[in-house]
Amino acid sequence: MRVRGWHRSWQRRSKMERIDLYSRFTISCIPWLFAVSWQGAPFQSDIRHAPLPLTLGAALLLVSLAQCLLSNRNLSASYEHYLTVSVFPQRRLLAPVTLLAVSVGLLAVLAAVDGVHGAGLLLMTLNAPMALVITRVLLVPVRRFLIESLCLTAVITGALAAAGVRGGTLAGVVPCSLFGCVLVLISVRPSAWSMSVMWQAEQARDIQARLAVAEERLRFGRDMHDVLGRNLAVIALKSELAVELAQRGRPEAVDQMVEVQRIARASQQEVRDVVRGYREADLSTELAGAQGVLSAAGIECAVTGDSGEHLPAPVQSALGWVVREAATNVLRHGDPRHCAIRVRVTADAVTLQVENDGASDATAGATASDGPGSGLAGLRERLGALAGSLEAGPAKDGGLFRLTATIPLGDREWPEAESGRPGADGPLGAAGAGRAAGSGGSDGAFGEGGALGAEGLRPGTVVAPGVRVGPGPGLVEGRR
Repeated sequence: MRVRGWHRSWQRRSKMERIDLYSRFTISCIPWLFAVSWQGAPFQSDIRHAPLPLTLGAALLLVSLAQCLLSNRNLSASYEHYLTVSVFPQRRLLAPVTLLAVSVGLLAVLAAVDGVHGAGLLLMTLNAPMALVITRVLLVPVRRFLIESLCLTAVITGALAAAGVRGGTLAGVVPCSLFGCVLVLISVRPSAWSMSVMWQAEQARDIQARLAVAEERLRFGRDMHDVLGRNLAVIALKSELAVELAQRGRPEAVDQMVEVQRIARASQQEVRDVVRGYREADLSTELAGAQGVLSAAGIECAVTGDSGEHLPAPVQSALGWVVREAATNVLRHGDPRHCAIRVRVTADAVTLQVENDGASDATAGATASDGPGSGLAGLRERLGALAGSLEAGPAKDGGLFRLTATIPLGDREWPEAESGRPGADGPLGAAGAGRAAGSGGSDGAFGEGGALGAEGLRPGTVVAPGVRVGPGPGLVEGRR
């Protein structure tokens, strides 16, 4: 399951990397496309075929191509800046701004010598800011970008007006300049935004998986600490007391070691209870866990019906194992994309059904090859102990694999569930802790009203005839 989950995660990440590469490549091609079309088209008929206009037009085309090179060079850094991966160095904008100023100056000179007609001039005006604004749109907020676009439009319009452009041509410069900026805004920025959302979702999925593992480790560690911490402290004190008594030749040392042995066995049982509780989760927990695991593996999982929280504990435990095994089989066999888990509870029985697509011949083979006590055969044994049944195999619909577990309810006596957590009724609970002292009653060192609290024995506490706890570590002999 781990290998399959890793493979799906790698596939999902590889697909996102291809989408990201495609988006960056598309944005990199935009300035070149505009430079060739909008800057090169006027050479056919709009630029006057004379040495000076042709020279100025060729120089303007070369400057535009140089802007495209700088735009592609800065695009990756601006993209990373937008994704908050790194900070864009502002000094890298110096060369593009300089080339933009040169481009506007050449355009104004070309218009001043009457070297280009109105339509050609407007096309060149469209192309002039494109290479710079493709980088700039990813570096600043939308509001600031619009303000800068208006300022850039004013500069271009002012330069052409100073060059002698008048009338409708000058009036068309304003919408043409703004159109290029707005076109970049509505095409480049949404693409970068969608990629940022995709990468954030992928990162959040990884973090969620790590947090779930860390939380479960903390929970299990906390339970083990609660069980063993107190009991090991008691064993240490009892062993120290036995050593002190043995050194003095006291026969009570044997009683203390017998008590240590009893507490150690009780601790072993409590550890078993914790592990059993860790393994046997209730049905609602297993349903949520299966849905999370399948969703993380890229399989759409829908859980419908009753949550089963009111069912008897043995029924929940058995169905929980069914859900766990079914989710494992969905991940291991075939190539599923969708999985549906349904729980239906009636007065007579409870039915759990797991259905997934992508079923193959390997799925049926794996179902039939399970040995005793493992896989689906083990589930049948668990359900059989509750007079339940299990059916698994390809559905009649075709392409679907269906697993159905049924447990009759009716008027039956169900055994109480074993607690998976140490509690007051455990081997060393609140009552057991008092008996573990060996003294008993309220005068005992470990009794409910005795000296052992969360911090251990208080100095001066008598733990055996003639022996009390000293002010520091260790035991001292008291006066008789």
